[in-house]
Amino acid sequence: MNLEKYGKISCLQADWCDGKTLFAGVTTRNGGVSRPPYNSLNLGSNTEDAAYNVEGNRSTFLHAFELPLHHLLLVNQVHGSDIVVVDKKNYDVSHFQDVEADAIITNQPGLMLGVTVADCYPLIVFDPKQRVAAVIHVGWRGAANGLIGKVLDAMREEFNSIAEELLVAVGPGISAEHYEVGKEVREGFRNGTGHWGEIATEVDLGKWQVDLLKSCLLQLDQVGIKKKNIDCADACTWNQRELFFSYRRDGGKTGRQMGFVLFRDE
Repeated sequence: MNLEKYGKISCLQADWCDGKTLFAGVTTRNGGVSRPPYNSLNLGSNTEDAAYNVEGNRSTFLHAFELPLHHLLLVNQVHGSDIVVVDKKNYDVSHFQDVEADAIITNQPGLMLGVTVADCYPLIVFDPKQRVAAVIHVGWRGAANGLIGKVLDAMREEFNSIAEELLVAVGPGISAEHYEVGKEVREGFRNGTGHWGEIATEVDLGKWQVDLLKSCLLQLDQVGIKKKNIDCADACTWNQRELFFSYRRDGGKTGRQMGFVLFRDE
């Protein structure tokens, strides 16, 4: 993923985007109006930042892609495994922000799909053949519950997507070095998707460092995504304060960047 600028905002953009009819990536924290500790492009409404700042930042973000605010499709993220599928034209998709889900799929051009994150991994999927896009919010619960596989299953069932043809972008998120967890997370993975032995390193009694990025990549491999079609951000949200918000680094009082995808009619 490469750092690109659109209008006032900068973002990490997936290598497989053309920057004309297809945009996918993750925003940085720069280019907005929010004041510390949310400075400055805070796109998350689940913070204590003023609502008018968040709305202003979202308007700035959408304006950079020549879209009105009501074309921003977000959901109420709850660290679950529910998926919203939008397969019909919607003039205003703002009402989806009240729907509890952690992934969105659409075949409708002109909609900006987004998930807000500040250590969890944003995962973006595009099917160039069927013209279908998805965004996924992957925290430890989403990873343990196999949310990635569920989204790709839904794309196959609803839109005839084929895993080998999909393009994927992952991250940035928190690195294993800064992601120490306890027994609840271990049990979640052991009872869910597994891979615990491959993604966790014990650092103390009842404490592990967990590699969420590796979990995402293992799950993508498991469902048949080609490695050459996966673009990973070489970045850690904790380490790069100048670019990204980090919930753990900042003690929870911080903003949110957005993983996004937009495709237009060719």
